[in-house]
Amino acid sequence: MTDKPVLTNRVTGAESGPPVLLLNGGMMSVAAWEPIAQRLEPDYHVVRCDFRGQALTPGEEPRLDGHVADVIDLLDSLGLDRVHAAGTSFGGIVGLLLAARHPERFLSLAAITTTERITPEMWQGTIRLREAVLAGASGGDGGVVLDLLLPGTYTAEYLEAQRAALVFHRRWVASLPAAWFRGTAAILSSLEALDLTSDLPQIACPTLVLAGAADVTFPLDHSRALAAAIPKARLEIVPDGPHGLVVEQAGRVADFLLSFFQSI
Repeated sequence: MTDKPVLTNRVTGAESGPPVLLLNGGMMSVAAWEPIAQRLEPDYHVVRCDFRGQALTPGEEPRLDGHVADVIDLLDSLGLDRVHAAGTSFGGIVGLLLAARHPERFLSLAAITTTERITPEMWQGTIRLREAVLAGASGGDGGVVLDLLLPGTYTAEYLEAQRAALVFHRRWVASLPAAWFRGTAAILSSLEALDLTSDLPQIACPTLVLAGAADVTFPLDHSRALAAAIPKARLEIVPDGPHGLVVEQAGRVADFLLSFFQSI
């Protein structure tokens, strides 16, 4: 155990069902999983958490190893020896590391719209986003973070349909405290020079790699590389799926997860 407080978490669903751990993307919080969690809850013991630096868990953690340790501490605190896990984007990266380094703790893993490495081009985009986040921490317009993030996360059709809600969401993000922006900057910093290629062959559990063909943040070739490197992986591609698949197409993601978990 570490000396840090356990990650803020939400546990719902069937108390005696198999446990499912849902791992956030970098700028998500537990509420974003709600439509998927509701589909899982009749049969599964659903655990959600905010990583350190996200909205519900204070602090700054710039090391991926630190996030991995946080999740293991959470599982220990809840008395969960083995879980199914599903992570998207940043949460998928953490999930891959968890399954590689703690294989005894995982029944299965779903890695959704994530990547096996951060290329120089990806890192340049991350730097721009981190600079906007740090500007928000210093009193600048934090809404710029969404201006940069949204076009690469959702389809144009979804953004148009959600235009009114996103105006409110931009104001909300701009009003968040400096601590949130600093925590988010630390999460983004943890991706520098990321390369999981030596870890992936160590993943022993059945693995679903769920990709969006329209993902411009972590393009499809990276999902293909993940699936090729993990011994028990299978690749499923959503033809019109964006990076924000778990939000924009939550119902479809829930269908994939239910089918996958039930097949184990």
